Amino acid sequence: MSARPPLPYEFLPQVPSFSLTSSDITDGGVLPKEFAHAGGNLSPQLAWSGVPEGTLGLAVTCYDPDAPTGSGWWHWLALNLPAGTTELPRGAGSSDADLPGGASFHARNDFPGHRYDGAAPPPGPAHRYLFAVHALDVPALEVTRDTPAAQIGFHITAHTLARAVITAEYSS
Repeated sequence: MSARPPLPYEFLPQVPSFSLTSSDITDGGVLPKEFAHAGGNLSPQLAWSGVPEGTLGLAVTCYDPDAPTGSGWWHWLALNLPAGTTELPRGAGSSDADLPGGASFHARNDFPGHRYDGAAPPPGPAHRYLFAVHALDVPALEVTRDTPAAQIGFHITAHTLARAVITAEYSS
């Protein structure tokens, strides 16, 4: 078996962290089937606290660095969440209407869909799914629903004050 790709946040500028928890997934644990594409396709509940002073907006993402693409696979990009948001309930990734604040929206993921689309790895070793909350120094990223995910990742990185991540694994 070949070595796994590195986690992408290891190569980005270092930023502080804050608390991220979930009643649905555990850091380092196995992603339950209801959060997989074929098993229910629900986004997990996420709750956070301790974002730094100066946070003006938030983004929530889910990324699979193990996808056999050379560039990973984006499963979820929930953008322009209000700075005071502290939780997304289970299933909030289903539609823009399930996100807080009037400016929040889902950008196109790699399936492509404008929502959360869960784990769907090919048969083989487990893949890692990085659920991240990004505290941003802007209230809204200058992107659209159809901006490519890699470009959105660039904008998120450029505006990140702090980041919290839960990593769960899933195999088909």
